[in-house]
Amino acid sequence: MTPAGRAAVVRAALLAVPVAFLAVFFAYPVTAIVGRGLREDGSWQLGRAAEILGDGDTVRVLWFTVWQAAASTVLTLVLALPAAWAFARLRFPGRRVLHAAVTVPFVLPTVVTGAAFLALVGRGGLLDDWWGVRLDNSVWAILLAHACLNFAVVVRTVGGLWGQLDPRQEEAARVLGASPRAAWLRVTLPALTPAVASAAAMVFLFTFTSFGVVQILGGPRNGTLEVEIYRQTAQFLDLPAAAVLTLLQLALVAAMLITQSVLARRRETALSLTDADRTARPPRGAAQWAVLGTVLTVIALLLLLPLAVLVERSLSVPTGGYGLANYRALFSTDGGTFAVEPWTAVGTSLRYAAMATVIALVIGGLAAAALARRGGGRLLRGFDALLMLPLGTSAVTVGFGFLITLDEPPLDLRQSWMLVPLAQALVGVPFVVRVLLPVLRAVDDRLRQAAAVLGASPARVWREVDLPLARRALLVAAGFAFAVSLGEFGATVFIARADSPTLPVAVARLLSRPGALNYGQAMALSTVLMAVCTLTLLVLERLRPPETETP
Repeated sequence: MTPAGRAAVVRAALLAVPVAFLAVFFAYPVTAIVGRGLREDGSWQLGRAAEILGDGDTVRVLWFTVWQAAASTVLTLVLALPAAWAFARLRFPGRRVLHAAVTVPFVLPTVVTGAAFLALVGRGGLLDDWWGVRLDNSVWAILLAHACLNFAVVVRTVGGLWGQLDPRQEEAARVLGASPRAAWLRVTLPALTPAVASAAAMVFLFTFTSFGVVQILGGPRNGTLEVEIYRQTAQFLDLPAAAVLTLLQLALVAAMLITQSVLARRRETALSLTDADRTARPPRGAAQWAVLGTVLTVIALLLLLPLAVLVERSLSVPTGGYGLANYRALFSTDGGTFAVEPWTAVGTSLRYAAMATVIALVIGGLAAAALARRGGGRLLRGFDALLMLPLGTSAVTVGFGFLITLDEPPLDLRQSWMLVPLAQALVGVPFVVRVLLPVLRAVDDRLRQAAAVLGASPARVWREVDLPLARRALLVAAGFAFAVSLGEFGATVFIARADSPTLPVAVARLLSRPGALNYGQAMALSTVLMAVCTLTLLVLERLRPPETETP
């Protein structure tokens, strides 16, 4: 067999398990639920689909989804771009700690962020207590929560590149007579444009498919496509409407990803990069100090204040004052919301997230190993794009699809606890691939070839060459997969059993019930979840190599 043929066989062997996993646990449930919704008596109900698409409520939900995502993206860029510059170009006390702190909301489950803003701007929240100001059930609460969640996306994506841009290029332009503004517009801004566009695309995607935040803060009048899919499926049992909305969301997300990929490819160019630590300087002049002060104020009010209020509300007791009553109530079933103590959700979530991480590492690791090998052409690039689809597909559809498809032998998993980790792993796989792929592609292929020439088998080449170089990235990928699995909500809310809820599901159920005890328990559980996610992030920060920036 020729070397090219042997490489193709190895690549096919690596892809076999990821392809089978995605086919069984993603494509099959999604197509099944869409087919069940659009087919009746063996024929496609295209007329029904056209009727749903033309319905005024569908148009209203689509319009709200698009414009709130656009507004959230603009607001996030306006608030986070100055922070990206400050972290990239300024050296100030506490810079590394704050850099890690702004990432905390991004790895938190959206349900927790929604609960934090509810404690700040909702009924009985901090602003309501002090000034009688309430923003819950309004679009402003949604926009602010989205900006809080995605602040780190802009800071990490744009700031990471900004810090590595060689400032001498802009200085050379000024020596040649350009004003500071002209030098920035003609030198720095074009270099940053791909990173800004990439960050904007990611923020738009995350807010376009928003579920947990809108579910908690939006109220009955404001709903995204994802929320409407959940309502049509779980509340109205209207599968045709849910199927049409799922296809509509999937088509729009695919169009966005393709457009962003094409535009980014056209704008990408070679840049002169340098060590990020060499470009940062202490603030100089009133203007730089003013920008730094504004950035710190925004971080304090937008990111840290809601989380601090969440902790404060978790310690508030109905009789007044502070104590641990809400935390002690987590060990009791007196509230009646669950058949088990709410505290058991902590152990359940950790167990599910650990298993989902193992699955995501195996599937994502094999996929990344196959994608990192040379050759493959468009088919391999198409599979790379396909791996991102679970992030843009309705998690509600995936969860409900699990229930109606994985109910017959040999895949009768309805009573199996593995159903939740499998759904969570679908979200973790894209993160694992995105973290591992650049590292594996950076490995010098001559090392693998030299090992093969010396007689090493493919497995030994991977163990002796790739694994040592990718070990740290593998740990980072495991951390991200664990964090996103811990916070997954859209699919889990459908398939989590009543006697074993996960933390996000438990928080959402407690918030949906009236009463001070349920509210206090929700705040306490959210605080516990925030602590677990923060601990995971701190471990990631210690594992991440200093020169690597991962959004």
